[in-house]
Amino acid sequence: MRIASSLSGNIARLKKRCSRAGIPTIYVNDNHAKWRSDFTAVVTHCRQKDVPGRALVEPLLPSPDDYIVLKPKHSAFYSTPLDTLLSYFLARAVILAGITTDACILTTACEIHVRDLKLFVPSDCVAAINPRMHKIAMELMENSLGARTTTSSRLNLKEIAGDKQLNKEGRS
Repeated sequence: MRIASSLSGNIARLKKRCSRAGIPTIYVNDNHAKWRSDFTAVVTHCRQKDVPGRALVEPLLPSPDDYIVLKPKHSAFYSTPLDTLLSYFLARAVILAGITTDACILTTACEIHVRDLKLFVPSDCVAAINPRMHKIAMELMENSLGARTTTSSRLNLKEIAGDKQLNKEGRS
C-alpha cells in the first residue's frame, strides 16, 4: 500500500509538470480481458474498495485533456492506436510511468526503442511486484534501449518537449 501511494504521488507530480510543459498525457491500461472499449468501466472497477490497485488509481484519475488507450496485451502498441497518436503529436520522445516494470513497461520500452523515439523511464515512477525483476528490467532498458532512468524530478521537461510547445490538441 505504501509503495502504491508513493508511486502514484510521484506519477501525479510528474503529470502536473508535463502538463505545464505542454506534454500530453496518454493513459494506457489493460482491458482485463473484458474486451470492451470502455475506460470509464475500468476506472470504476479500479476504484472499488476491495480492488488492490485502488491506492494507485485514485490520485491518477484522467482529466478531460488526457488521452486514453486500452490494450489487450503487455505492449501499449500491440493492437492499439498508440503509434498513430504519437505520430499525430509528432512525438520525438516518450516518458513511461506505471506498472509493471518487468512486463508492460519493458515491453512498451522495446517498442519505443525500435521506433527511434527517445525513452525516459523515471525510476521513481515505475514499479514491479518483485524488486529483483524491477532492477533487472531497469538495467535492461538503460543499457540495451538507451532509456534515461533518472528520477522524475530531474527530468528536463522543456528539453524533452523540444523548443516548440504542444498546444491542447497536441500539435506544435
